[in-house]
Amino acid sequence: MNRKKDPVSELTFSALLTTIMLILGYIESLFPIPGMPGLKLGLSNSVLMLALYWMGIPAAIMLMVIKVVLSGLLFGGVMSMAYAFAGGVLSLAVMSVLVYCFRSFGTLGVGIAGAVCHNVGQVLMAILILHTNELLYYMGILMLVGIATGAATGSVASLLMKHIPPKVREKVKKSEPPAEQENGQTPDKQDANGKP
Repeated sequence: MNRKKDPVSELTFSALLTTIMLILGYIESLFPIPGMPGLKLGLSNSVLMLALYWMGIPAAIMLMVIKVVLSGLLFGGVMSMAYAFAGGVLSLAVMSVLVYCFRSFGTLGVGIAGAVCHNVGQVLMAILILHTNELLYYMGILMLVGIATGAATGSVASLLMKHIPPKVREKVKKSEPPAEQENGQTPDKQDANGKP
């Protein structure tokens, strides 16, 4: 069921989510994992999942692009933006398909798929830039790690959606994605006259 959103609340909520993603990304950059360059827990992806479920695909794309650009300018560089953008695009594309086209994937499954695809996208970009296939073995490692980190981010996203105050949710939430509708929230079917 579509809801009339408050533009001011939506803009404020988007700015809040962007800030949270930047803070989480910065904190993760302070604790690199030895021997695993580029590997992060990806907690900011849980915030992006929240935007995808509640605000829709266009809003999630906007937040992803803003986060990648600002993170690159503040904490990384052009190359880091290229890798993050490649991973973000592939991850968000797959999560969007799972959320809005398939009903059997909950937030846990979406989180895992998003994390794995994010790592795959980054490795593919590295292979393209460095012109080497030797990184394919590293992709296998990152895919396995992505399952664990994706399960964590999916769980965090689920908790966020459950515990954010209803007043905030109602002001920014666009509609019920098919995945949520499948969980017992599907609007009542109507007859030809529009009556339940």
